[in-house]
Amino acid sequence: MGKLPTGLMIRLARYGCTNRPFYHLVAIRSSYARNSPKKYEQLGTYDPLPNIYNEKLVSINFERLKFWLKRGATPSKPVAQLLGLSGFYPVHPMSVIIARRARLLAAKKAKEAEEAAAKVDEEDAEKL
Repeated sequence: MGKLPTGLMIRLARYGCTNRPFYHLVAIRSSYARNSPKKYEQLGTYDPLPNIYNEKLVSINFERLKFWLKRGATPSKPVAQLLGLSGFYPVHPMSVIIARRARLLAAKKAKEAEEAAAKVDEEDAEKL
């Protein structure tokens, strides 16, 4: 293999349809556009929409990923988050923040639903 250029990145290239994104993990120069056909290699795929089992599917070729990281490629922020969740990198701090926000939002919605159910029960009790 010849001389590798500087400014390598591992990023997500968006494919798919409107309202149905699908991403390829690609090794590409940082100066190229996101979906540029001049990518060096596709390293994996990511489907962000949950399937019927509520799973977001990710497939990564870790051997080739290690190859590009040794050559100086830097992952973008979303790729670093995916690699942290997969156990390849340490967990990205933003992943922890997003999970905390989701837990708080779910707890808030559950509390509101519980209060609404209690209010309906009180109204039903008053009618009797």
